[in-house]
Amino acid sequence: MRRIGIAVIGLTVCVCGSMAWAQMPMGAAPAAAAKPKAPLSTSLSMTVTGKTMTFTVAQLETMPQKTITVDNEHTKNKESYTGVPLETLLAQCGATYTPATQKMFLHSTVRAIGTDQYFVIYSASEVESGLHAGDVIVATKMNGGSLGDDGRIKLISTEDKKPARWVRNLVSITVTEQQ
Repeated sequence: MRRIGIAVIGLTVCVCGSMAWAQMPMGAAPAAAAKPKAPLSTSLSMTVTGKTMTFTVAQLETMPQKTITVDNEHTKNKESYTGVPLETLLAQCGATYTPATQKMFLHSTVRAIGTDQYFVIYSASEVESGLHAGDVIVATKMNGGSLGDDGRIKLISTEDKKPARWVRNLVSITVTEQQ
């Protein structure tokens, strides 16, 4: 008899606690709330050791460019991106890799943020060609054209198997030395 009572109580909690599910057709999942579209990025703010510089798309496009080709796991396509190597931008802000700054690079993180507040973290050594084989670029073009819905600026890495640490609509990069 006790087992029947517990089963009924469990069923009651389940039914009462989830009335929205009870009104949906069998096998349907609740609809996700539509996310508002993030504003498109138009400039990039970079902060290194307290010094902030802002780069427009036009300024980024006049700097030395690098083209990389990556497999985008989300789109299942090869994509070609052109942009400024992140280490070049860091050097513009005063963070150049040398024997004297090696410790700073090994103990620093790079935080990149998009207009939708999505952010990723890299080790500073991951963006420095003297320490890492991969490329991290601040792209302004994809397959020779615009980035489309991904804004005017996008962070791309060649070493990641999935684009989880790519940032579309990139607006901010901050380098912080960890103590």
